[in-house]
Amino acid sequence: MIIKTDEEYQGMKEIGQICGRVLKETIQFAKVGMTTKEVDDFAGKKLEEYGAVSAPISEYDFPGYTCISINEEVAHGIPGSRVIESGDIVNIDVSATKNGFYADTGLSFIAGESTNEKKKRVIDVCEMAFEEAMKKVKPGAKVSQIGRAVHNTARKNGLTVIKNLTGHGVGRSLHEDPKHVMNYFDPADKSILREGMVLAIEPFISSNATLVTDGKDDWAFETKDGSFVAQKEHTVLVTKDGPVLLTEVE
Repeated sequence: MIIKTDEEYQGMKEIGQICGRVLKETIQFAKVGMTTKEVDDFAGKKLEEYGAVSAPISEYDFPGYTCISINEEVAHGIPGSRVIESGDIVNIDVSATKNGFYADTGLSFIAGESTNEKKKRVIDVCEMAFEEAMKKVKPGAKVSQIGRAVHNTARKNGLTVIKNLTGHGVGRSLHEDPKHVMNYFDPADKSILREGMVLAIEPFISSNATLVTDGKDDWAFETKDGSFVAQKEHTVLVTKDGPVLLTEVE
């Protein structure tokens, strides 16, 4: 999507803030001992309160209001009977629609307590990679520079990126052009960032794996070597003054 009017900006800002608030409130709600379905039901009620509709349900008939992935599940985890245990890496991904606009945001965190330094490291480096990626978001820059920044940050810290999970355009639907915002440098990608463009940018930082594969069901993507993976995602507006994180909330 390219935002061209104030009406479009306000529509994107509204759904962005809703997704951001639902993500923040759901992470605060999630506790060790809860099932992922309990957490998802909470998120679903929050979306309804804000007048929004789950995008995974409306777009893909996904069996959950949100995607909740734990440990070996990296993305698209189905909420269900799995119990959150202390030390788990939990990822919650919230995408929703309201008044014809879509936004997408997600975050990985450690439930309870963990002494595993690798788990903490992938989360910390994921945060760093996202911040480095934001430095590349400006009109006229190549989309591929986002992936270069993410990959370089991972490598400098002895970690890897998941190459077959990517960011994407978002706005009037959940997935738009550009269809892929890679987390590594792709020299074949010549696309240019334009003012008003809206992207879901989401680094996936891994302790070792570089690919995910189909998991235990029709939706989840998993690592096969037990690697830890962290994701951070925001819906980002490209402006001449730098990136605006539409899903960031106080």
